[in-house]
Amino acid sequence: MAGELLALLWAPFLMCLVLTGIHAYLGVHVLSREVVFVDIALAQIAALGATAAFLLGWEADTWESYAFGLSATFVGALVLALTRSRRRHVSQEAVIGVVYAVSSAAAVLLADRAAHGAEHVRAMLVGNLLAVQGPEVVEVAALYAVIGVFHWLCRRPFFLISTDPDTAYREGWRVRLWDFLFYASFGVVVTSSVRIAGVLLVFSYLIVPALAGIMLGRTIPAKLLIGWAFGTLVSVIGMTASAAFDLPTGATVVCAFGLTLVVLWVVFLALKPAPEHLTPSA
Repeated sequence: MAGELLALLWAPFLMCLVLTGIHAYLGVHVLSREVVFVDIALAQIAALGATAAFLLGWEADTWESYAFGLSATFVGALVLALTRSRRRHVSQEAVIGVVYAVSSAAAVLLADRAAHGAEHVRAMLVGNLLAVQGPEVVEVAALYAVIGVFHWLCRRPFFLISTDPDTAYREGWRVRLWDFLFYASFGVVVTSSVRIAGVLLVFSYLIVPALAGIMLGRTIPAKLLIGWAFGTLVSVIGMTASAAFDLPTGATVVCAFGLTLVVLWVVFLALKPAPEHLTPSA
């Protein structure tokens, strides 16, 4: 029994590690930029593109569906880059919220025109992680490795714009161009991840490990190491609970992220030293 379970879960677990590796890193950027919902917005845009492909007769696992989703995320990346301004008259998070709401509504409208549209929308939300096979893990890992190398080569402008945009403007960086490159590469990751894990799990892998890293780490390397360790731990907990209680894998891992983050937050508050003026004097 244990051997059969291990054979079933090893590929999905490795895929969870791949998702942790790229999304925890991107999450540090997202939280620094204060655009928390950009991932779920781009994920929903990718789902909209895939839904359009589904309406035209292509299944979710075809390259045509992937091309539709990726094209949609590139349009979303362009919108996000163009709405970035040095003087924020309107919060970019508000723009992201509008993009998410419109793309979600459009996906529902398109799905309503297609046979089995409701099942397609549900699959986009929760994914089908258990269906992952070894070759797919290798393909996705290779793609994300290319994205990782691209971000390493562009690390200076990406991190500068994420952490100190005013300095980036003063130094003459073309912020909107670099923003487009960042969000476009982000869109490639999101489009690939949504097909595997669904919108909700992708959002969790982006935000929750990065939150843990920022909560406990002070430097970028420390935040990344903590985020990767946290994502790995929660993946083990979530997939074990899913197998033990026969629960949907994606939804179980999302809930595991939430519960583990609450526990981490309680421990963090308990261990946090009291302010000096509240410390009893000797």
